[in-house]
Amino acid sequence: MEPVLEVDRVSAEGVGGTAAAIDPGAFKAVLGRFASGVTVITAIDDGEPVGFACQSFASLSIDPPLVSFFPARTSSTWPRIRRAGRFTVNILADHQDSVCRQLGRPGADKFAGVEWTPSRNGSPLLTGALATIDCELRDEVDGGDHTVVIARVTGLNEHSEATPLLFYRASFGRLAHQ
Repeated sequence: MEPVLEVDRVSAEGVGGTAAAIDPGAFKAVLGRFASGVTVITAIDDGEPVGFACQSFASLSIDPPLVSFFPARTSSTWPRIRRAGRFTVNILADHQDSVCRQLGRPGADKFAGVEWTPSRNGSPLLTGALATIDCELRDEVDGGDHTVVIARVTGLNEHSEATPLLFYRASFGRLAHQ
Protein backbone atom coordinates (compact mmCIF):
# COMPACT_ATOMS: atom_id res chain seq x y z
CA MET A 1 0.00 0.00 0.00
CA GLU A 2 1.27 3.47 -0.88
CA PRO A 3 1.85 6.00 1.90
CA VAL A 4 -0.91 8.49 2.58
CA LEU A 5 -0.09 12.08 1.63
CA GLU A 6 -0.68 14.22 4.70
CA VAL A 7 -0.96 17.96 4.34
CA ASP A 8 -0.98 19.48 7.82
CA ARG A 9 -1.89 22.97 6.64
CA VAL A 10 -5.26 21.82 5.22
CA SER A 11 -8.24 21.60 7.51
CA ALA A 12 -11.87 21.91 6.50
CA GLU A 13 -12.97 22.68 10.05
CA GLY A 14 -11.22 24.93 12.53
CA VAL A 15 -11.70 25.23 16.29
CA GLY A 16 -15.37 25.34 17.26
CA GLY A 17 -16.56 24.18 13.82
CA THR A 18 -15.68 27.41 11.98
CA ALA A 19 -14.18 27.15 8.53
CA ALA A 20 -10.38 27.34 8.53
CA ALA A 21 -8.31 28.85 5.75
CA ILE A 22 -7.46 26.37 3.01
CA ASP A 23 -4.09 26.84 1.36
CA PRO A 24 -4.75 27.32 -2.41
CA GLY A 25 -1.64 25.33 -3.38
CA ALA A 26 -2.67 22.38 -1.21
CA PHE A 27 -6.24 22.63 -2.55
CA LYS A 28 -4.96 22.31 -6.13
CA ALA A 29 -2.54 19.51 -5.23
CA VAL A 30 -5.16 17.40 -3.48
CA LEU A 31 -8.00 17.94 -5.96
CA GLY A 32 -5.59 17.51 -8.88
CA ARG A 33 -5.45 13.84 -7.91
CA PHE A 34 -9.00 13.42 -9.18
CA ALA A 35 -8.79 12.38 -12.82
CA SER A 36 -11.48 13.76 -15.10
CA GLY A 37 -12.47 13.51 -18.71
CA VAL A 38 -12.03 16.49 -21.00
CA THR A 39 -14.79 18.25 -22.92
CA VAL A 40 -15.17 21.25 -25.17
CA ILE A 41 -18.39 23.25 -24.85
CA THR A 42 -19.38 24.80 -28.21
CA ALA A 43 -22.08 27.05 -29.64
CA ILE A 44 -22.76 29.47 -32.47
CA ASP A 45 -22.87 33.14 -31.51
CA ASP A 46 -23.42 35.90 -34.06
CA GLY A 47 -22.90 33.36 -36.84
CA GLU A 48 -19.49 32.16 -35.69
CA PRO A 49 -18.35 29.13 -33.67
CA VAL A 50 -17.34 29.71 -30.05
CA GLY A 51 -16.11 27.24 -27.48
CA PHE A 52 -13.93 26.52 -24.49
CA ALA A 53 -12.15 23.51 -23.01
CA CYS A 54 -13.78 22.21 -19.85
CA GLN A 55 -12.69 19.35 -17.58
CA SER A 56 -15.20 20.25 -14.89
CA PHE A 57 -18.20 18.48 -16.41
CA ALA A 58 -20.59 15.94 -14.86
CA SER A 59 -23.87 14.17 -15.40
CA LEU A 60 -26.42 15.52 -12.93
CA SER A 61 -29.78 13.79 -13.41
CA ILE A 62 -31.36 11.08 -15.56
CA ASP A 63 -34.95 12.24 -14.99
CA PRO A 64 -35.01 14.94 -16.20
CA PRO A 65 -31.81 14.50 -18.23
CA LEU A 66 -29.41 17.17 -16.91
CA VAL A 67 -25.68 17.80 -17.04
CA SER A 68 -23.53 20.40 -15.32
CA PHE A 69 -20.24 22.18 -15.92
CA PHE A 70 -18.38 25.02 -14.30
CA PRO A 71 -16.88 27.86 -16.38
CA ALA A 72 -14.61 30.36 -14.68
CA ARG A 73 -16.15 33.75 -13.94
CA THR A 74 -13.28 35.25 -15.95
CA SER A 75 -14.29 33.34 -19.11
CA SER A 76 -14.97 35.59 -22.07
CA THR A 77 -16.47 32.66 -24.02
CA TRP A 78 -19.14 31.50 -21.54
CA PRO A 79 -21.17 34.75 -21.86
CA ARG A 80 -21.32 34.18 -25.63
CA ILE A 81 -22.47 30.57 -25.19
CA ARG A 82 -24.99 31.68 -22.53
CA ARG A 83 -26.39 34.21 -25.02
CA ALA A 84 -26.82 31.43 -27.60
CA GLY A 85 -28.83 29.45 -25.03
CA ARG A 86 -28.04 26.10 -26.64
CA PHE A 87 -24.72 24.37 -26.98
CA THR A 88 -22.96 21.06 -27.45
CA VAL A 89 -20.68 19.23 -25.03
CA ASN A 90 -17.97 17.43 -27.04
CA ILE A 91 -16.31 14.59 -25.10
CA LEU A 92 -12.73 14.44 -26.36
CA ALA A 93 -10.80 11.36 -27.47
CA ASP A 94 -7.23 10.70 -26.36
CA HIS A 95 -5.77 12.04 -29.63
CA GLN A 96 -7.47 15.46 -29.25
CA ASP A 97 -5.16 17.12 -26.73
CA SER A 98 -4.07 19.69 -29.35
CA VAL A 99 -7.73 20.58 -30.04
CA CYS A 100 -8.26 21.01 -26.30
CA ARG A 101 -5.21 23.27 -25.98
CA GLN A 102 -6.31 25.36 -28.96
CA LEU A 103 -9.87 25.83 -27.70
CA GLY A 104 -8.65 26.33 -24.14
CA ARG A 105 -6.55 29.39 -24.91
CA PRO A 106 -7.84 32.93 -24.96
CA GLY A 107 -7.88 34.68 -28.28
CA ALA A 108 -9.70 35.50 -31.43
CA ASP A 109 -10.21 32.59 -33.82
CA LYS A 110 -9.88 29.49 -31.66
CA PHE A 111 -11.52 27.41 -34.40
CA ALA A 112 -8.86 28.06 -37.07
CA GLY A 113 -8.06 24.63 -38.53
CA VAL A 114 -10.46 22.78 -36.19
CA GLU A 115 -12.76 20.45 -38.13
CA TRP A 116 -16.42 20.44 -37.13
CA THR A 117 -19.93 19.99 -38.46
CA PRO A 118 -23.19 21.39 -37.07
CA SER A 119 -24.89 19.24 -34.44
CA ARG A 120 -28.68 18.86 -34.46
CA ASN A 121 -28.99 22.08 -32.46
CA GLY A 122 -26.57 23.87 -34.80
CA SER A 123 -23.60 23.99 -32.42
CA PRO A 124 -20.14 22.79 -33.50
CA LEU A 125 -19.71 19.02 -33.26
CA LEU A 126 -15.95 18.46 -33.23
CA THR A 127 -14.66 15.87 -35.69
CA GLY A 128 -13.12 12.98 -33.77
CA ALA A 129 -15.04 13.50 -30.51
CA LEU A 130 -16.04 10.33 -28.65
CA ALA A 131 -19.56 11.56 -28.05
CA THR A 132 -21.61 14.75 -28.08
CA ILE A 133 -24.42 16.03 -25.92
CA ASP A 134 -26.73 18.76 -27.22
CA CYS A 135 -28.06 20.98 -24.44
CA GLU A 136 -30.17 23.99 -23.58
CA LEU A 137 -29.30 26.28 -20.68
CA ARG A 138 -31.58 25.67 -17.71
CA ASP A 139 -29.97 27.49 -14.78
CA GLU A 140 -26.83 29.11 -13.39
CA VAL A 141 -25.75 29.15 -9.75
CA ASP A 142 -22.99 31.08 -7.99
CA GLY A 143 -19.99 28.83 -7.48
CA GLY A 144 -17.39 31.21 -6.06
CA ASP A 145 -14.81 31.94 -8.74
CA HIS A 146 -16.81 29.73 -11.16
CA THR A 147 -20.41 29.53 -12.31
CA VAL A 148 -22.34 26.29 -11.89
CA VAL A 149 -24.20 25.73 -15.17
CA ILE A 150 -27.13 23.31 -15.28
CA ALA A 151 -28.25 22.26 -18.74
CA ARG A 152 -31.10 20.15 -20.09
CA VAL A 153 -29.97 17.42 -22.48
CA THR A 154 -31.81 17.59 -25.83
CA GLY A 155 -29.77 15.08 -27.83
CA LEU A 156 -27.08 12.42 -27.49
CA ASN A 157 -24.65 10.89 -29.99
CA GLU A 158 -21.86 8.33 -29.71
CA HIS A 159 -19.23 8.75 -32.42
CA SER A 160 -16.20 6.63 -31.57
CA GLU A 161 -14.92 3.71 -29.53
CA ALA A 162 -11.54 5.40 -29.00
CA THR A 163 -10.27 5.97 -25.48
CA PRO A 164 -10.96 9.28 -23.68
CA LEU A 165 -8.61 12.17 -23.12
CA LEU A 166 -8.04 12.52 -19.38
CA PHE A 167 -6.83 15.36 -17.17
CA TYR A 168 -4.81 14.46 -14.08
CA ARG A 169 -2.47 16.58 -11.93
CA ALA A 170 -2.51 19.50 -14.40
CA SER A 171 -1.58 17.29 -17.38
CA PHE A 172 -3.31 15.34 -20.10
CA GLY A 173 -3.29 11.57 -19.80
CA ARG A 174 -4.54 8.50 -21.54
CA LEU A 175 -6.35 5.47 -20.26
CA ALA A 176 -4.08 2.42 -20.05
CA HIS A 177 -5.90 -0.83 -20.79
CA GLN A 178 -4.75 -3.88 -18.87
